[in-house]
Amino acid sequence: MAEPATRHWDFPRGIASVALLLRFGAEHGLPRPALLDGSDLTPEQLADPAAEINARQELAVVRNLATLLPNAGIAAGRRYHATTFGVLGHAFLSAATVQDAIDVALRYLDLSFTFTAPTAALDGDLLVISLDPGALPGEVVPFLVERDLAAIHTVIGELVSGAVPVLSVDVTHPAPADVRAHEEVFGVRPRFSARRNQSVVDASLLARALPLASPEATALCERQCQDIAERRRRKPGVADEVRRLLERSVRFEETMPVVARALGLSSRTLRRRLSESGTSYQALLDEVRSERAAVILAGGGVSVEQAAVELGFAEAASFIHAFRRWYGTTPSSFARSRATH
Repeated sequence: MAEPATRHWDFPRGIASVALLLRFGAEHGLPRPALLDGSDLTPEQLADPAAEINARQELAVVRNLATLLPNAGIAAGRRYHATTFGVLGHAFLSAATVQDAIDVALRYLDLSFTFTAPTAALDGDLLVISLDPGALPGEVVPFLVERDLAAIHTVIGELVSGAVPVLSVDVTHPAPADVRAHEEVFGVRPRFSARRNQSVVDASLLARALPLASPEATALCERQCQDIAERRRRKPGVADEVRRLLERSVRFEETMPVVARALGLSSRTLRRRLSESGTSYQALLDEVRSERAAVILAGGGVSVEQAAVELGFAEAASFIHAFRRWYGTTPSSFARSRATH
């Protein structure tokens, strides 16, 4: 499976998702000003189908909707169709197989509206679609996990014109009072209060041919996706700028004031702008450290103590504690599991 273009949600996005959420809210009797509160979205942006906004603006609308309509994530996610994603959605529709459609979705993930950093991996005869809420504010995580997962399955169902062979669905939040909508979308009752957010599907789905396949249309759509992605990726948000600085760090010795100065900001301003983006310096440090830890351990030949030093931990015990928090297992167990694959 393709590697995701990004593993975070702080990327520019189109207005289509906000417009969809506003329509969804209006259908449930919610006033537009209440949904737009704190988003700083202008009437001009909302009226322009080609408008681009930052992730914080959509997140503000999501937070308002999740507050006013608890447990509506599944219902909202069902409103996302392939065409909602514009040219990226047309790339899905014209792909040759489901795997081709998923691969193009991952390669241009930052042209979507996701907040939960989806990944796809094969595990024998199983396709595991995982969602990582990362540093999202806790109050929006259940809504966004359900919205994004329902949207993924809705789009895949449209591509194959039939039922998606879902074997299981896990989510980390508690069960709502009514789970009928979940069962309608996934075909199974999810396991709530689980250790991770994921959907497991029969991997035979990947080889299924799509009815609207067109190599010429796919090539054209991918070229347009690449043009849009290149332009958007030249305009990173502050969280992305911090992340890039940390990714270049040798042993993560830089403190937040050091990073703030490198960006021409005060520590207070950086803290505020990261908070507005729904994250923090520590969350970004954990994210980059955890990704590098997985790469170091997967490469083999490195002890836990050596990995701890490379990652800037004062002692191995601190690294082990952090790694358990990130991955739910010890560095040694993680390294052994990778060695067997």
